Amino acid sequence: MLKRHFCFSREAGTDEAGRGCLAGPVTAAALILPSTFENALLNDSKLLSEKKRIHLKPILERDALSFGVAHIYPKEIDKINILNASILAMHKALEQLTTLPEFIIVDGNRFKSFKGIPHKCIVKGDRKYMSIAGASVLAKTARDLYMEELHKEYPMYNWKQNKGYPTKEHREAIRKYGITKYHRKSFRQLPEQLTLKL
Repeated sequence: MLKRHFCFSREAGTDEAGRGCLAGPVTAAALILPSTFENALLNDSKLLSEKKRIHLKPILERDALSFGVAHIYPKEIDKINILNASILAMHKALEQLTTLPEFIIVDGNRFKSFKGIPHKCIVKGDRKYMSIAGASVLAKTARDLYMEELHKEYPMYNWKQNKGYPTKEHREAIRKYGITKYHRKSFRQLPEQLTLKL
């Protein structure tokens, strides 16, 4: 069962989606939930079906004290690397909060201080705390919608289905059609890019 808070009642949970993708942005969300918030369905977005995530999105947005969502796009990812881009996306999501948190809880093990607000990194935090789980749902649903829009421009990669992740189908399309402006050029797009032709 998810816990309401780590230590403060006004704490923001933050998480990202799309870190391991070959195409599209890395997206983060930040979320402050009221101390009375309850939802039995809420969990880490990776453990929920798309239908359940879509059901939860408006509930979280309605009931949150404040929330923010931010994308960092491939050009910036290639420039600063995916870890820094993920943290930057979290910072940009936190900047959108209209209520200043007393504390920030972060999914994972890496973060950079945001405006001097105390924070704690929690491995698998999206399976332990409501605000991080909620942020994971908001980040995932926002990113999925964005990738579905990109799919209309490049349907051959089937981003509406794979969302830019390195599926066999996505890699076959890269092999056949090459990469687009939405692909991350600093990522290994095809497995054979590791092999040396001597």
